[in-house]
Amino acid sequence: MTTSHEHIEVTLGRQGRLVIPAALRKEPGLTPGTAMVARIEDNRLVLEKPDAIWARIERRFSPIPSTVNLADELITERREEAKLEDRS
Repeated sequence: MTTSHEHIEVTLGRQGRLVIPAALRKEPGLTPGTAMVARIEDNRLVLEKPDAIWARIERRFSPIPSTVNLADELITERREEAKLEDRS
């Protein structure tokens, strides 16, 4: 994802509605009907698509690549330790 340093001013409309300009909707692929999650973070309004939130959560709690088998790694480590003990 790229970040633009361009500033686009928007104005809150009637009933607190905000129109997101096309230039800001394009990159994240926002189209009419796109579900968004809104939150306040550091006194800023943050809008995110739910799939972006899930992807961030998965990255945060799944730091181990899926190609790594922890059981196999543990067995290998134990065998190496056993070899070292046998030499002693």
